Amino acid sequence: MCLAGFAHYAHPMSQRSVLVTGASTGIGHATALLLARNGFRVFAGVRRAEDGESLAAAGAIPIILDVTNEQHIAGAATTIEEAGGLYGLVNNAGIASAAPLELVPIDDLRYQLEVNVVGQVAVTKAMLPVLRESKGRILNVTSIGGLIAGQMLGPYNASKFALEAVTHVLRQELAPWGIEVIAIEPGVIATPIWSTSAASADRMLAPVRDAATELYGAQIAAAQRMAANATAKGLAPIEVAEVIERALTAKRPRTRYPVGTDAKIGSALLARLPDRTRDRLLGGRRSRAGE
Repeated sequence: MCLAGFAHYAHPMSQRSVLVTGASTGIGHATALLLARNGFRVFAGVRRAEDGESLAAAGAIPIILDVTNEQHIAGAATTIEEAGGLYGLVNNAGIASAAPLELVPIDDLRYQLEVNVVGQVAVTKAMLPVLRESKGRILNVTSIGGLIAGQMLGPYNASKFALEAVTHVLRQELAPWGIEVIAIEPGVIATPIWSTSAASADRMLAPVRDAATELYGAQIAAAQRMAANATAKGLAPIEVAEVIERALTAKRPRTRYPVGTDAKIGSALLARLPDRTRDRLLGGRRSRAGE
């Protein structure tokens, strides 16, 4: 699915090239489709060839890109350079591990950080030569979960807090080249990440099911209800995609874009509350069953 022999040409703003990682589903898929429909040349990073078929039909250019695979990243960089460069990078690829931090296997924690943090930095490093030439933009899809941490989402929150820090550092370090680095901070979005995180939790907790139920039964049940509610009532991915397009095209983009009422309230209010007050609001003071 990688691009081959794409002609070099100069293109106006409406046809600027953008790489969107994690475009197989959810926010990345919606973003790739929207940008392609609106005249951008879109390189859509997918992990499997079949995931790119609907994107190709819509005019995007699917490329195989697992952000933890160095060969994939190098190949994508070569493909994009040969195609004439890049204006925008949307670092969207991500996963969510949801379980009590005490019970998360260390290898799962490492993989969460590898995908959501190290992979984003690796892709960014590979694309910087062409982004310097275009004075382009880097959009990191972080989360309101990168500003507010809640129980049962420790690995995910840790990764998103880290990606927020990476975004701020890159914004400062790359400013001399005119490269804008922007955080996109969605709240609860109805994407497959919730079902995949639930499946991941089941797998991680299966070997310690009895202990998990005894120690964290109420919190796990609450997290499961939250995930089901997010799938049913979360914001549509297209609403995040529209904000991403706005951040790519704004003459003077903001440094961060919360998306959704919950994200806006969270960033403006919850993130600024005293820690213990926020803990109570998020359920952190619940007693264990039987106490």
